[in-house]
Amino acid sequence: MFSKSLARILCVILLALINIALLCISAKHPDRYTIVDRVVMAGIAPFQEGVTRTMHFCGRIWDHYFYLVAVREECDRLRGMLARAEMEKSRHLESELTCQRLRKLLAMKSEVPRRMLPAQVVGLDPSVWFRTIIINRGTHDGVSKGMPVIAPEGIVGQVMAASYCHSKVLLMTDRSSAIDALVQRTRTRGIVAGKAEDSCRLKYVVRKGEISVGDTVVSSGLDGLFPKGLRIGSVKKISRSQSGIFQDVTVRPFVDFGRLEEALVILE
Repeated sequence: MFSKSLARILCVILLALINIALLCISAKHPDRYTIVDRVVMAGIAPFQEGVTRTMHFCGRIWDHYFYLVAVREECDRLRGMLARAEMEKSRHLESELTCQRLRKLLAMKSEVPRRMLPAQVVGLDPSVWFRTIIINRGTHDGVSKGMPVIAPEGIVGQVMAASYCHSKVLLMTDRSSAIDALVQRTRTRGIVAGKAEDSCRLKYVVRKGEISVGDTVVSSGLDGLFPKGLRIGSVKKISRSQSGIFQDVTVRPFVDFGRLEEALVILE
């Protein structure tokens, strides 16, 4: 038995053959328009219309396909251009920020009358015992243990070890660090020592010493290491206990050690 789909296909083929036959008959008498011509026209016109619409539909799909391919290629090209432009923008921005930091270093060299060496931070010490950074200057550049390290914002720390090309700098926030300091406004003296969480303590400040939150703390120069007047940080918190002769003062460093990229080593 024939299936319905096969019967439909045979019917379409039969109609097409009939239309072709009628078209051939009408072609023998092109100057006459008989009833046969009308039958041919009525039979073949819908078929031709369907074929024409199908061809137009396929043509539109074909054109749209190539159009979409061209659009996709154009989008890929524009994405590539945008990525290159973003990289170029980032490179120029990084160069501008580097120039700004270097200008601050040059200004710092003019303010401090000492021979200084610029250095770049190239690493962090993974040790859990010390808070240190690694700079790209060593004994080959004249750097030795104990030399102070500063930044435009203030004191960074001091060199604790030096190799031929690199040095390890002990940050002022390390617990083993100590800097003789004074409160700039009142000249109250103390010792700045490292404390946890990127902060310091101003130790040995007597209870009668005048000090307020927000005061600037600078180096006193009496430790023989850091020149006098270098910025250290600002007073963040003051605690005065009922007993004892000293105040408990917390100092926030001016230097953001997490973002430090360049520094200056004081060679003298």
